[in-house]
Amino acid sequence: METYTIEGKWAILLSLMSLLWVALEKLAGLHGEYIDYHLYLTNLFAIPAIWVMVLALKDKKKNVFGGQMSYRQGLISGIILSVLISLMSPLTQWITSNLITPDYFPNVIKRSVELGYYKTTAEAAANFNYKNYAVQGAIGALIMGILTTAIAMFFVRTKSGRSVNHRVAPH
Repeated sequence: METYTIEGKWAILLSLMSLLWVALEKLAGLHGEYIDYHLYLTNLFAIPAIWVMVLALKDKKKNVFGGQMSYRQGLISGIILSVLISLMSPLTQWITSNLITPDYFPNVIKRSVELGYYKTTAEAAANFNYKNYAVQGAIGALIMGILTTAIAMFFVRTKSGRSVNHRVAPH
């Protein structure tokens, strides 16, 4: 069976980076005093996440494919990486919700009702909870990871004119 050590390494790194990001959001007050800004600023995480995905693909190209990687080889690697990140997502969400920022859900529920996004606390609580965030996080990680890979591989792949072995090399 082929191994996916590089994908596993980068999935762990990206998961740890996401936990660090959440901790920084909490320290900045985005889960409490400045929660109104959280919706907008949390999306900035896409920048370092895309950067890490590109680094992972470059690592695969250099250390597994000897600097010669086809679009297909990179896409397969990125899909595997995205699946691993998606599978780790419920754990990172649990750590986030229970250890890093246990007040986030109560705070966002309260504020969303105050602002009129939801009529009742029960309606808001049905949206802002671990289960919803775990599912949304896993699906989002998979979709965004594959989309990022599909785009990044236009730049990371070995350009035509160079010899590329189009078979999938052992990982």
